Amino acid sequence: MNTTFDTVRAEALFASVLQASQQPTPLQIRTAVTQTLRRLGVNGCTARVAGEFGEHPETAAARMSWALEMIRSAYEDLASQEFAYAG
Repeated sequence: MNTTFDTVRAEALFASVLQASQQPTPLQIRTAVTQTLRRLGVNGCTARVAGEFGEHPETAAARMSWALEMIRSAYEDLASQEFAYAG
C-alpha cells in the first residue's frame, strides 16, 4: 500500500537525475528525493511526472515502477534503523 509520502517521494525520485542503471543506495535515493523536492517542490515534481507520462508513457511507467520500489526499500531501511535505536 502506498502512502501519500510514498507517492510524493516516488514522484521526486522520478523527477531526479538518478537512474536505475546507477543502482543507487538508500542514502543516495533519500538525498535525491530531498534535493529534488527542494529544487522543484511537490507541484513541480508532479508536473514533471505528468509531462513524461504524456510524452513517453512507455518509459514513464517503467521509471515510476522503479521509483516506487526504490522508495519503499530506501525508507523502510530508514524506519528499521530508527526502531532499532528506540529499543
